[in-house]
Amino acid sequence: MKKTANVLIIGGGVAGCSVAYHLAKRGCKDVLLLERSELTSGSTWHAAGNTHVLQDNPNISQLHYYTITLYPHLEEETGQSCGIRKVGGLYLASTPERWDQIRFQLSKSKYLGLDFVRLTLDEVHDRVPLLNLDGVYGAMFEPNEAHVDPSGVTNAYAAGARKHGAKIQRQSPVVATTQRPDGGWTVKTDKDTYEVETIVACAGLWAREVGRLAGLELPLIPFEHQYFVTDTIPEIAALEHEMPLIHDNDGEYYLRQEGRGLLVGAYEEDGRHWAVNGTPQDFGHDLLPDDLDRIVENVARAMHRMPCLETAGIKRVINGPMIMTPDIRPLFGPVPELLNYFTISGLIPGFSLGGGLGKMMAEWILDGQPSLDLSFIDVARFGDWVTKDYLMATTAENYSSRFRIVFPYEERPAGRPIKTRPVYEAQKRSGAGFGLQSGWEVPLWFSRGAPAIETYSFRRAESFGPVGKNCRELRSGVGLLDTSAYAKYIVEGPNAAEWLNTLSTNNIPQVGRMALAPMVHSQGGVVADFTIARLDEQKFLLIGAGAAKQVHWRRFNTYRHGNGVKITDKMEDWVGMSISGPISRALMQEITGEDLSPKTTPFMSVKRINFLGADAWLLRVSFTGELGYELYFEEKHQLEVYEKLMETGRPYNLVQVGARALLSLRSEKGYGSWGREYIPEFNPFESGMGRFVKLDKEHFVGRDALVEAKQQALSRELACFVVEVADADAVGGEPILCGGKVVGRVTSGCFGHTIEKSLALGYVTTEVCKEEHYTIEVIGDPRPATRMHKAPFDPDGKRLRI
Repeated sequence: MKKTANVLIIGGGVAGCSVAYHLAKRGCKDVLLLERSELTSGSTWHAAGNTHVLQDNPNISQLHYYTITLYPHLEEETGQSCGIRKVGGLYLASTPERWDQIRFQLSKSKYLGLDFVRLTLDEVHDRVPLLNLDGVYGAMFEPNEAHVDPSGVTNAYAAGARKHGAKIQRQSPVVATTQRPDGGWTVKTDKDTYEVETIVACAGLWAREVGRLAGLELPLIPFEHQYFVTDTIPEIAALEHEMPLIHDNDGEYYLRQEGRGLLVGAYEEDGRHWAVNGTPQDFGHDLLPDDLDRIVENVARAMHRMPCLETAGIKRVINGPMIMTPDIRPLFGPVPELLNYFTISGLIPGFSLGGGLGKMMAEWILDGQPSLDLSFIDVARFGDWVTKDYLMATTAENYSSRFRIVFPYEERPAGRPIKTRPVYEAQKRSGAGFGLQSGWEVPLWFSRGAPAIETYSFRRAESFGPVGKNCRELRSGVGLLDTSAYAKYIVEGPNAAEWLNTLSTNNIPQVGRMALAPMVHSQGGVVADFTIARLDEQKFLLIGAGAAKQVHWRRFNTYRHGNGVKITDKMEDWVGMSISGPISRALMQEITGEDLSPKTTPFMSVKRINFLGADAWLLRVSFTGELGYELYFEEKHQLEVYEKLMETGRPYNLVQVGARALLSLRSEKGYGSWGREYIPEFNPFESGMGRFVKLDKEHFVGRDALVEAKQQALSRELACFVVEVADADAVGGEPILCGGKVVGRVTSGCFGHTIEKSLALGYVTTEVCKEEHYTIEVIGDPRPATRMHKAPFDPDGKRLRI
């Protein structure tokens, strides 16, 4: 006999039990968790149980904080001990760069309402007199951090889930998951068959195997990880209070007190993959052979910082597997390829993040969208471009540098290049420095004849000068930007216009015209930002952010187009170029032999042209704020077109620019961008895109929420600021203050090279939005900022429309 469930969770580790608890507590009926063996089997049971709040991404920090502060309430609610030892966390900086990072994150904590405090070295010594503070630049303390009992926490989530009506079934390995035509799922175990609406896969070490049951190939691979616990150390035993968690991240180790001894774990340079081809089905509460020689250098650094460790004996060694993604961040959310299939996979800091992810997963399933933007960990950030070689290379690199500082705009080289366009080598010869976007190599900046080498920092780096030169040259002449990595789709068919109209907040354009068309979720937050060009009555070209390609497909699949609509992904087959600047029309008219005047090719128009031998769609639009054109054509023509264009453009001093220059140019215009200003947390009215919302349309997804938002006073809005700085610019996440009160946060920032001012975009509360003077903290340093109520450059947009 078939059984039923509303939501079926696969996996009884900390993630699965947290999801079950949060769903059931929200009142979700008929939640069932299936565990293949016993709760905590896999990675959960042998975890060190440390927690930490400090994160580069502010929303992830919020989820860490939520998780840590949830534990006492969970104990009280369930009666199950979580083994909480609330000792706080001490963060040490042993390099100037780490001190910049800590100051930056201390600054961000103000916006998040977290409890970080800066300590002098004397105050550090008072808290932990056993530490050797030689070479320490500074320190920060967070009082809520704790270490917990992994089994206790997992069983507390399970007890809470049962209390609120969820069912948990152990010894029930899932052997098949099959999607039904109605979008639901048939799930088989070795004993039973279930008909369910939604699956949440939280299978930990077996995430790959469970994913394959549904036809998914998740980018995950296990790594061995070791920590050890010492015998009693007299100096530790003599302490009057348990010492805090020690975060000496420059040493690539972690350390805390365990009883009267110490627990020390390491992320060694010589890390080892495990079970590359698949996790054994009979693996459970098992460990791997010890190999402490691999972590001896890390331990030596721990001994330097905590000298009493040098003479300590070792009580036990834990070498257990944990499963990782290419960037060591979890895979979270609904998978783009399937309906009603969610995952939490690759969760390493499970006891810092598990509670927050359980809460967000419950929101996504029950409300249609989480309350925070989680693109940083969204499963949709990866696609089929992740090869096994890339996975092996990136996990090895990121494991060995687990605590390395991730600088703004940093690009890591491991496993690259994966995918390149025909012009890649020519761009490299022109001095391009590349970034990775959806698997593609994308020019970020051009060094002009020298290798594009950059020393990453929180301050201005080597790219600053060349990027500035590129911006000024484009503003005064003409520039070429490679837009090949933009997402590109052809949507066609007799019902294409109707289908697009139900997904877009804006009206669908007429033939030969274009429209900017945000798409929102059911609660009104922006989930996609498209340019829609109507090629003929039944054919449309959609251009969107390349990094959001999988997010786009998730939306397309969620709102199925059915008969009469065909969607073709052109990201692989087509390339793109943006040619903009005040003399771009003259160059384009020479190339095409066509009249491209405003009368024949007005702003926001689209037409078919022959472009240096390639049949191309020409879009009269530019994200630089200058007169410009975007062109899209088949990849096979790219190199020939590029070479002819550079030759024809030589008398016009055509300059190549990259994504860094575009950031500066669009910021001077006050333009927001997808993933920074345009995210699911904010609706189009808050984001300054209200003019693209047509509430007189009878129906589109999210309309009811936007009607309600329009009737209410906005609580926040996007603003542009000029910031007084010296050698560093805001990058995103910095707090915005007014009158000493935190009133918002920066979403993106850079130097505006053609206006010679440092700029920041961010959201502020509307109660202060009419104020002029603010403070923005840049690397922890309060800097005066002035709100610009019009775009700093060409506020009336005349240059764009000439």
